[in-house]
Order: sequence, then C-alpha cells, then structure tokens
Amino acid sequence: MKQHSLVLTAKKKLEWTTHTLPALKKDEVLIKTIAGAISIGAELPQYDERDVTERSPSYPKETGYESYGEVIGVGDEVEQFTIGDRVVAFYGHKDYGIVNENKAIFVPNDIHHADALLVILSCDSAKGVLKLNPKEDDRVLVTGAGTMGLLTIYFLKEYMNVKYIEVSEPNTFRGGLAMDLGAETVYKHVGECPIDIYDYGFECSGFNGAFNTLQESLKYEGEICILSDGNKESFQLQPGFFRKELKVIGSSDGWDYDRHSKWYFDQIKGKDSGLKRLFEEVITSQDLVECFDDLSKGRLHPVKVLVEY
Repeated sequence: MKQHSLVLTAKKKLEWTTHTLPALKKDEVLIKTIAGAISIGAELPQYDERDVTERSPSYPKETGYESYGEVIGVGDEVEQFTIGDRVVAFYGHKDYGIVNENKAIFVPNDIHHADALLVILSCDSAKGVLKLNPKEDDRVLVTGAGTMGLLTIYFLKEYMNVKYIEVSEPNTFRGGLAMDLGAETVYKHVGECPIDIYDYGFECSGFNGAFNTLQESLKYEGEICILSDGNKESFQLQPGFFRKELKVIGSSDGWDYDRHSKWYFDQIKGKDSGLKRLFEEVITSQDLVECFDDLSKGRLHPVKVLVEY
C-alpha cells in the first residue's frame, strides 16, 4: 500500500512524497485518514523558519501531528482495536498511518471528527491547568484566545469549575469564542488588564508582551503556566516577578490521553460544545500546500484549519 505524506523540504517549500508502507508489526494498527488539522501556532513558525527554538533547521521535516481516521488493519496481537474503529493518532499530514496501538486514542462513533481532533490539544492544555490546580473561587487570567487558550478556558470551566476566568485577546472573533466557552471578561488590550488581582495565569499567546502582562496582573506568590509553544518570541522576567515572588512553570504534551479522552468525549457527547467553531477554515488535503502559503502571507487568519481527506 502506498502512503502519501506532506514533507517540508526547505523554507516555505512543501512536497507530497510517496512511500510503500511496511507490513504491520504485531502491536500496530493501520489507519486510513478521514480528517486532520493544521496546528498553526506550532506548524507555521517551522514553515516560515521563524521558530526561535530551532536556530538551524534541518530538512526534510514531517508535518502535522493531529489525525483522525478508521482502523483498516491490525497486528496479530492488537487487543484494543478492531477493524472499523475510529481513532485519533499523532502521525500528521498523511493519507494512511501506522502507529503502535498504545499511541492511538479510541473515538466513539457518534463524535464528529472536528471534536475528536481537538482531544489532543485539549489534553495538553489540561495538563497545564492540573499543574496549577486552581480552585473554584480563584481568579484566573488567560493571555491569548487561540486554540490553546480556548481549550484552557473550556477545561477551567467544565472540569475545574473555575468561576472567574478573564482573557486578554485583541481579536474580536476569538474574544467572542472565549466568552462563549466560559470567560467572564475579555480585554482587547493588554494595558486594560487589572494589576495584582489574579491567583493564576496561563500564557497561551506566545508573545512576550502577554507574558509581561501576566507578571503585572498576578498577586503576590501567584503562579504562571506557559502553554504556548515558545516558538514566537523569547520571554523575559520583569522586576515584578521577583518583587511578588511569582512562580512560572512550563507544560508540554498531555497528562494522560486515554484518561482525558474518556472525560472529553463524555463531556461533548450529544451536545454542541462550541469547540468546532475553532475550525474557522475547512479545506481538503489537496489544498494543504496552498493553505500554508495563504497562512504565511497573511491571507488567512483562522484559529485552526480542518483538513478533510
């Protein structure tokens, strides 16, 4: 069987490559892709060679990591999946993928693929929230209402039951999504955020100015979790960080994808969570190369892109 894979071969240069898939190992599953996503905050800086965490990029690079599809083959010792199951996995912009069964997430049949794809980043944001563990009456500030910020708001409201969630976000549409998902207030300009009143802050924008705002807005001994990729700008500690004896932690990947997915799918089952609205742009896999070019040149500004195969 042939696999078509989207590969970044140089700065702003994407190519579809073709490979023959190997035979399945005993603990692997073969997945036919139904849908995927462009995670703009992570993928676009690599495409543009603007990722500050990678000073000397090397090529070729695999692209993407969020994939949803149907299991069409299983290894001899696979126990968790059968042919016909729907799953989310981490193999990216490919029409077929082979993964270890422990690296696939089971998706109930009645979950829409757009909702299903968000389970990965939802788990990643949840890990950061659980690290700080805010209580119901704590005041929380989230900077940036992109995908990570919006999923952080959703988890804070739906899982942690936090009452006071406020957001710094200049984009009106994204601010509206934040309000719909549970934010109390959205500040369009960082200078509008109150000073010294929040117990916790979540940095989801990737910009140093937003990180500075969190340091100004938190109380004495407040805590900040950085959930953005850190690939846009370098963050700097301000005098207030030391004066107020703040704490900052990082968070990467999910806390437990299987356990989180059970909560997440049960939470959204049979209802409109509003999360599908994060996919402002829907394309086919044949449009991926053009879409990256449009994103890079500023012709598109979606929160997230849904890719259908």
